[in-house]
Amino acid sequence: MSDDNAENPSDIEEVEVVTTAVGDDGSVVVDDLKALVDEDGNVLATDETIAVEARDGTIVIDEVIAVADEDGELEVVEEDVVVIEEVED
Repeated sequence: MSDDNAENPSDIEEVEVVTTAVGDDGSVVVDDLKALVDEDGNVLATDETIAVEARDGTIVIDEVIAVADEDGELEVVEEDVVVIEEVED
């Protein structure tokens, strides 16, 4: 059965933006933002991963997943932070 009022999944597009920066202290920051956008340009959901590698080898990864609520505002549904410290031999 088809529902004429149902949204067609092909009308949703994934958009990805990756930015990289190097701080004054030599830390490298990579921000990877993915968003699901409908045909009107409304953001339906995002998955943002920020990775920071410090000069001492420590890596911090912060991932935030958000979805649009009934008012179209993004609401965080999950956040995960991982810290990986350099292992010395």
